[in-house]
Amino acid sequence: MGWHRELLIGFDLETTGTDPREARIVTGAVVELRGGLPGGRREWLADPGVPIPADAVAVHGISGERAAAEGRPADQVADAIADVLTGYWRTGVPVVAYNAAFDLSLLSAELRRYALPSLRERLDGAEPGPVIDPYTIDRWADRYRPGKRTLKAVCGEYGVVLDSAHDAAADALAAARLACAIAGRHAKVAALGPAELHRRQIEWYAAWAADFQAFLRRKGDPDAVVDGSWPLRAPADEPV
Repeated sequence: MGWHRELLIGFDLETTGTDPREARIVTGAVVELRGGLPGGRREWLADPGVPIPADAVAVHGISGERAAAEGRPADQVADAIADVLTGYWRTGVPVVAYNAAFDLSLLSAELRRYALPSLRERLDGAEPGPVIDPYTIDRWADRYRPGKRTLKAVCGEYGVVLDSAHDAAADALAAARLACAIAGRHAKVAALGPAELHRRQIEWYAAWAADFQAFLRRKGDPDAVVDGSWPLRAPADEPV
């Protein structure tokens, strides 16, 4: 039948910035998708406890004033999201996140920030997963296609409707549908089971990072470093 026709969990965060180790959660969403049809969903609005920069507000539309007035404490939101994701992983259900290394690394950093159990601790020492990242898969499956690889651009390539970019629930649903569309186009992706696909993405992401790092160094930045860790960028000596 193929993993893309089974239950998938779309996941997305909107945040205060672009560094996953420093940015804070503003909104989060988890959306169920089965056979292309959306099911249950959960959404969160957090008070990040820090100012939300104007450029971040321009992306997702959540002001600091609204987050402070309507949002739940950031530690409660991070804890709740982590519990929901690990609950699905415990039953083997894949979590789909576009550029998963950002969202999952940021969530892991929030858990450390508030001294909450890590994802691995919640899974009794197991690695988080399976994770399906359409960004990583598409870049491997159609490596030489020109153009941007943003969620909006890749949705356009595969004919997936993205109703409201940078709304966490809309992005989460679009990511899950995009994963299905990529599997529908590329039989070699659909043929892999979720666990094997997770392992392959670790390899694909690392290979891309090494190639991109070499490119940057050839272009005149001899100290360029591109982190090839996936789906988490947390330091090796810290729990994730």
